Amino acid sequence: MWKWIWVLGLAGVILAGCAGAPSPAGEMAAATQEVTALPGEPQGDETGVAVTTQGSGTKNETVTPQPLMTMRITSETPSAPPATATASPAPSLTPTVTPTLAPDFWMDLPVVPTVSERAREIYRRGQQLGQKADAFAKVGDCEATTTWFLGMFDGPEGGYDLAQYVALQETIDAFAGSWERNSVAVKAGYTATSVMTALWADPEQCESGETPMACEYRLQRPAFALIMLGSNNAARPERFEPQLRALLDETIAQGIVPVLSTKADNLEGDHSINAAIARLALEYDIPLWNFWAAVQPLPRHGLDTDGAHLTLGPPDFDDPYAMKTAWTVRNLTALQVMDAVRRGVEE
Repeated sequence: MWKWIWVLGLAGVILAGCAGAPSPAGEMAAATQEVTALPGEPQGDETGVAVTTQGSGTKNETVTPQPLMTMRITSETPSAPPATATASPAPSLTPTVTPTLAPDFWMDLPVVPTVSERAREIYRRGQQLGQKADAFAKVGDCEATTTWFLGMFDGPEGGYDLAQYVALQETIDAFAGSWERNSVAVKAGYTATSVMTALWADPEQCESGETPMACEYRLQRPAFALIMLGSNNAARPERFEPQLRALLDETIAQGIVPVLSTKADNLEGDHSINAAIARLALEYDIPLWNFWAAVQPLPRHGLDTDGAHLTLGPPDFDDPYAMKTAWTVRNLTALQVMDAVRRGVEE
């Protein structure tokens, strides 16, 4: 029960955190035009959690999350040989394959990926450059905010319940400090343009001319970057893919393994942003967290009545009622993805 009280209190925090986009003075026009803050705030039933299907007035039967499949996303071109301790060329920024794909190919991709040899190559290069194997960075909008996303894993004992997923505690311990870190590359309203625009950087933590993403990478020195963007690009989805490509090039050049994520919403109307995210994950042969697939079994596919925000639930993975909410599933599957990536790069 106390965890549901926590959720009710959190609802007000999310209202403030996701209600608007940052607007620093003198922001570049390209970035300003792209930012569309997510509308409204989740409105659930009297418990603060949405549990009804769209068009229904009754609660659903308990939903047991399906086992999360894994699938290897690899290119057809052989990967480069493993790096050596003395000489290792930087991973190529050029995608190794340009596949012809059906528009909805990404819908069938697994929630949790299998790590490719290319991702291992990026990781090994990063270790040579001094990136920290026990650290990851978060890059994203309000749905990446520590208050309700992953921060509980660095919190006090009893702040989460792994239940049958107790084996994930090893990964929680391995990345201690990264879960609750307030990333300077995370803010409500952020787009793929924002995180690479210096005018959006925190002047108290970032150097002159440094972008939010570059600043976070310098401060955190992460081996991995969990990249969660796209909802605020819905007004001009055609601009998203080239922006994300530039972001990936910069991340990989620093020896940081990018972990891309699809989004639960379809604010652009044609799922083109998720398709672009998955397409680039395939081209660059990097891990993809298919969060969209994870929430499809949930009531209203994990979305509140506004079609934008996620339904609220506590990090209690033993509570069948909580497991019908998107925030609970988001925290669990993000943890599973980081566990798979951490283990995969060492194989």
